[in-house]
Amino acid sequence: MNDFRVLEIKQSVFKDNDHQASLLREELKKEKTFLLNLMSSPGSGKTTTLTKIIDLLKEEMNIGVMEADIDSDVDAHTISKTGVKVIQLHTGGMCHLDADMTKQGLQALGTEEIDFAILENVGNLVCPAEFDTGASKNAMILSVPEGDDKPLKYPLMFSIVDVLLINKIDVLEYFDFDLEACKERVKKLNPKAEIITISARTGEGIEKFADWIRREVRDWNQY
Repeated sequence: MNDFRVLEIKQSVFKDNDHQASLLREELKKEKTFLLNLMSSPGSGKTTTLTKIIDLLKEEMNIGVMEADIDSDVDAHTISKTGVKVIQLHTGGMCHLDADMTKQGLQALGTEEIDFAILENVGNLVCPAEFDTGASKNAMILSVPEGDDKPLKYPLMFSIVDVLLINKIDVLEYFDFDLEACKERVKKLNPKAEIITISARTGEGIEKFADWIRREVRDWNQY
């Protein structure tokens, strides 16, 4: 018989976080605030995509943005130019946000008058996928230069997203990126995921993403 205890820390941490995430979703539902958790690798075009989508929707709904980074306030400064409410979250070295950190961010943002809240998560394809933030829906951006094999390398991330934006479609001809193969790999992992091709630079596909948001926000407020 062993004279020591074995604690399953990882399982315990995730279980507690999942509970907190569920409670946060219930609160957001009551407040009629839709929270989108946006994830991707660094440089995929998250912030540029957000500025385009905000410009399309800010006259239709009250938008608030939480910019999460290990350090710096570069992205928050960029988003502030759109005129919507934005706060910067520093994770203190952590590579993700969990439900409690998200709740703290929402409290600082103030959701009383926010219809559509956006969490721009820390840029990587591993840690953010492991922690439920309490968001209404999860979105991810994969950019063409990253390669079509990312669903094979980071299956968890692609399996939890509700919508996948394939960005930088305007440079598709310059990269060895098989669009159909990428879509097929994603659908094998996550048949329910909606896939939208966009170019944050040119604006291609942004209206389609805006329509997805409009539909999801409407549905969130109806039930």
